Amino acid sequence: MKNQAKMILEKDFKISEIDNRIYGSFIEHLGRAVYGGIYEPGHPTADEHGFRHDVIEMVKELQVPLVRYPGGNFVSGYNWEDGVGPVEQRPRRLDLAWRTTETNEMGTNEFMQWAKLVSAEVNMAVNLGTRGIDAARNLVEYCNHPGGSYYSDLRISHGFKEAHKIKTWCLGNEMDGPWQIGHKTAAEYGRLAQETAKAMKWVDPTIELVACGSSHRKMPTFADWEATVLDFTYDHVEFISLHQYYGNRDNDISNYLALSLEMDDFIRSVISIADYIKAKKHSKKKIHLAFDEWNIWYHSNEADKQIEPWSIAPPQLEDIYNFEDALLVGCMLITMLKHADRLKIACLAQLVNVIAPIMTESNGVAWKQTIFYPYMHTSVYGRGVGLNPIISSSKYDSKDFTDVPFLESTAVYNEENETLTIFAVNRHLEEGLHLEVDIRNFEGYEVIEHIVLENDDIKQTNSAQGTPVAPHSNGNAKKENGGVKALLPKLSWNVIRLAKQK
Repeated sequence: MKNQAKMILEKDFKISEIDNRIYGSFIEHLGRAVYGGIYEPGHPTADEHGFRHDVIEMVKELQVPLVRYPGGNFVSGYNWEDGVGPVEQRPRRLDLAWRTTETNEMGTNEFMQWAKLVSAEVNMAVNLGTRGIDAARNLVEYCNHPGGSYYSDLRISHGFKEAHKIKTWCLGNEMDGPWQIGHKTAAEYGRLAQETAKAMKWVDPTIELVACGSSHRKMPTFADWEATVLDFTYDHVEFISLHQYYGNRDNDISNYLALSLEMDDFIRSVISIADYIKAKKHSKKKIHLAFDEWNIWYHSNEADKQIEPWSIAPPQLEDIYNFEDALLVGCMLITMLKHADRLKIACLAQLVNVIAPIMTESNGVAWKQTIFYPYMHTSVYGRGVGLNPIISSSKYDSKDFTDVPFLESTAVYNEENETLTIFAVNRHLEEGLHLEVDIRNFEGYEVIEHIVLENDDIKQTNSAQGTPVAPHSNGNAKKENGGVKALLPKLSWNVIRLAKQK
């Protein structure tokens, strides 16, 4: 039987309005993400602040709405005061998280300047490893209070009269991890996060807070951690975080591309835990999810062991992604869109050089990794309402999964722009997938573009010398008998764009 799938799309089969922050990313003081990534004074494209504009243009192409900063493991040992005020007076510090030297040339205000240049909001993390309530409330005052207080006036004296008005804040990072500076039990972290949240909101009641969930699903404390933390923080936070990275260490592509099913189950599990605490507390409040670290991460593991301790901005975690990685990233993006009713924030970790869609050469070019494209397509075309398609697809079994659909797909409807976009991955290693889409009440909608990302070599990578893995618009999707028919090439990422004809 040929590889085939059917999909029914209805305007009324809505999941939720998509929060654009689901297309967020992450910049940590790690490796060459900041120094040599977004910031490189003397680079041919650098502006008066030292920001690389070739990188800025690529970030703008991605339309990144939110960037988490400054960590990550880094934040658990970070004194935010080190990164404000005259640059020449800032201390150099040993960063214990990544065993490097932090120069603090870039700090809060500089990052806010950069974020404005790329039209992104900032998701600011506070240090709940070595610090706590006092440093967190002072940082909120420094960033968000208009003036007339010690820390807001200090910001003004540093040349920033207008408050930064940062809306979203993370209460620490991966505090369940023994590798974390200031690692805590769930109860220790929960109490600290609760009291820190109260103080931060007393300074600025308009902010939204993200409590730390588990560092990944296979942590031995997973589920108990979330339940305990939410027991303490439920009334004071809006989000619980999820982190997950995947890799193809066994070189088993069928199993690798099925990992988005595990991601889906992870999301459902955290929703269940949050709703259990809601019921336990007889609360009317609904906790949402922030998947604020997600990506592929495994290529660079051996190279990272060779880093000289205490060097400045050495290359770290510089995974070079191949074509199969782009397919899984596409599946992961589709999976998150399926949960748009509860998943409101997500941050691809990270944005530049460090497990990133954008890479740079020192004093040289910037270039796009394979994963750049599905991330860009969903961010640009995935704004609107997430639909709940009815899908039937041929399936396969892999080492760890059964009944894996060859078609991984979802759709986004933008009523204002009168557009309908179908995102689809064909997981089949050898066959194209015959897709039929019933768009029964999208009268007058026509196919305007079928973007395809495909490559005969699943291990093909991009580099500064060229991007052999890049999308084309020669897909064969067409309107036929009131529906859409398309042949999705084997192992391909597809974006089928429809618009209502005037």
